Amino acid sequence: MAELSERTKRLRLIAAAFCAGLASVFLVMMFITNNAPSAVAPSAVGGAFKLTDQNGATVTDADLKGKPYLVFFGFTHCPDVCPTTLFEVSEVMRALGPKADGTRALFVTVDPERDTPKVMKDYLSSFDPHLIGLSGTPEAVEKMTKAYRVYSRKVPTKDGDYTMDHTALVYLMDKQGRFVAPFNLKRKPEEAAADLSRYL
Repeated sequence: MAELSERTKRLRLIAAAFCAGLASVFLVMMFITNNAPSAVAPSAVGGAFKLTDQNGATVTDADLKGKPYLVFFGFTHCPDVCPTTLFEVSEVMRALGPKADGTRALFVTVDPERDTPKVMKDYLSSFDPHLIGLSGTPEAVEKMTKAYRVYSRKVPTKDGDYTMDHTALVYLMDKQGRFVAPFNLKRKPEEAAADLSRYL
């Protein structure tokens, strides 16, 4: 009976751990899809900014009003995540066809020391022309990253250079510049384009 009791205890512990894991996954998914209250409300994401695009023009949050837009934070020296994400965004723009003119997609650097407008322009030439690259002074970039609750940190490398750790979410903003939800790119471009079209 003692052996059965020990086995029962172990089974109960395993079941409890499994349930706790499921609860954690559920809470994370609810936060990502904005279906549950969290410490960061949708209205707390986004805000005023003033940066420079790849053509040297000033872009502010007010300039974006009237069209839904996607926002992705990254840097041009990024080895994999950034180019992959920008390619996926480009595929969504392609799938939108003529409707792509009714939206925007922003690539905001978290590495303003290296990512000048000229560098951004050269880098974005490999992607869809609807992409707008934004850079500026470290202070101006930091203001926008804070407004979007973006984490970024410079990480030194062995060769004396550095890379950047950063949040890799794509933010969907509506026509009024309000945060809607993280935008899912891990699906067919046509499906993502249809989703984005709902906000046009």
